[in-house]
Amino acid sequence: MNTEENWVSVAVCGAHMSGLPLNPQLVSLGGKFVKATKTGPYYKLFKLNGFTPERPGLLRVGQGGKAIDLEVWQLPIENYGKFVAGVPIPLGFGTLLLADGQQVQGFLCESYATLDAEDISDLGSWRMFLNNK
Repeated sequence: MNTEENWVSVAVCGAHMSGLPLNPQLVSLGGKFVKATKTGPYYKLFKLNGFTPERPGLLRVGQGGKAIDLEVWQLPIENYGKFVAGVPIPLGFGTLLLADGQQVQGFLCESYATLDAEDISDLGSWRMFLNNK
């Protein structure tokens, strides 16, 4: 039975988005695309160093934030832990605030990793960064 309580909304803003290299991880765990949307204007997006494939880091900030494009997926609750357990540092999971006020689980980045990373927030999305390389 597909009731809402059997699913977790998961926001992805980088390599796990549709058509990108890590999206098969979501799909293999039963993930279903819900919508493309944006965060509220509270975040910065960074191109992190040392990842293959390349990945961004999303950081919530007190000021100077932007709305960042992302996708919301539904993941079966029984597979959510498997997905989160595979997330490498400095990335982690937390609650993101979307532009429409909805709160969903999603990728966040520890602030130390952004100190030597490229701030790509003004582009507004990981896809825009990839398209402009």
